[in-house]
Amino acid sequence: MQAQDLLLFQAALGLSAPWQVTSVEFDRDARRLDLRVDFLKGATFSCPECGVSGLKAYDTSEKCWRHMDFWQHQTYLTARVPRVRCAEHGVRQVALPWARPQSGFTLLFEALIMAMVAEMPVATLAALVGEHDTRVWRVVHHYVDVAVDSQDLAGLERVGVDETSSRRGHDYVTVFADLDQRRGVFVVEGKDHETVQAFSLFLQTHGGDVGQVSEVCQDMSEAFLKGTRENLPEAQITFDRYHVRSHLSKAVDEVRRQESKHHKDLLRNTRYMWLKRPANLTDRQRDLLDELLAQPLETVRAYTLAQQFDSFYEIADPDTAQEYLRRWIIEVDASGLEPGKRFARMLEDHWDGVIRWHHSQISNGLLEGLNSLIQAAKRRARGYRSNRNFITMIYLIAGKLNAGPVIA
Repeated sequence: MQAQDLLLFQAALGLSAPWQVTSVEFDRDARRLDLRVDFLKGATFSCPECGVSGLKAYDTSEKCWRHMDFWQHQTYLTARVPRVRCAEHGVRQVALPWARPQSGFTLLFEALIMAMVAEMPVATLAALVGEHDTRVWRVVHHYVDVAVDSQDLAGLERVGVDETSSRRGHDYVTVFADLDQRRGVFVVEGKDHETVQAFSLFLQTHGGDVGQVSEVCQDMSEAFLKGTRENLPEAQITFDRYHVRSHLSKAVDEVRRQESKHHKDLLRNTRYMWLKRPANLTDRQRDLLDELLAQPLETVRAYTLAQQFDSFYEIADPDTAQEYLRRWIIEVDASGLEPGKRFARMLEDHWDGVIRWHHSQISNGLLEGLNSLIQAAKRRARGYRSNRNFITMIYLIAGKLNAGPVIA
């Protein structure tokens, strides 16, 4: 190959002295392109630890990296990699301008992976670039770990906490979000009080202060309550309105299930109609609901009480809202509907956190939306083989991270 062609590839790789492309080989049958890179005779290098310069090569070893494709040819870069002897740090491999240590890919190839991984499942990406997905995951883990570890959480004051399922059954991870920056900042396996402890330690090692966390929005889980009270002692707790409402929806559905044993024809295929907001019903569902509301059904009474409960969150004045909720509980108790009465006791047992919403006005709607994206990504990927993969994908989706190599 002519000298000007070698210079063309050298420019494409962004190489400068003492590095140069010394040969290029095509294998048309294998659709493979091999680029050989070497350093100039007499070149000196710097210690990768302290930066002291003028060090000659102590020895070399040949290494190979996968590079971005040229003209649909898989491209590989091979080079003699020198080590230098530093008076302070001993023998060290020099830093390379095209690849990070311990990687089998060039920085540009890794940048391509990181640009594409947020848009498609890793298995699909791996097949597209012709690599095993475990090698692709290794790259993704590295850059996400670096980005997560470099977060500056100074000033974080309002936190949302929610769990999401990683597998069928009871396998969960917990996501902690900065509600002001609207992004996930920490993800950990489990959903017990120790997850909050892990978050508090992470916060303190990333510029934050547990004493500055003034608001936490979470569900009514005793585990989360214990964790927040022990590890975020200055935080006021708001119980997420959507989680509170979900408990009421379960109570309404329990009434429906009990009553459907005696009114099977009336209540058949109506489960989701009672759980939706009226504005979200189809015209057909709305017509059916109007017919059923005229029937003397316990499900109708439970549904009506649930609609009245929603007004609690629409009242602007906290004192008025609190009085409204007390009167609503009295009405529920008078209804005789046991699932509703159990819900009312739950409200009373968690009163401060329920009422707190009218002061903090915070909710985990952000996390609920992110959870929908996370679960959609999990379905597209047909699940993740490990929780580490799942957590890494959550960071990519929810963390607003600058994850990827810096290309000079």
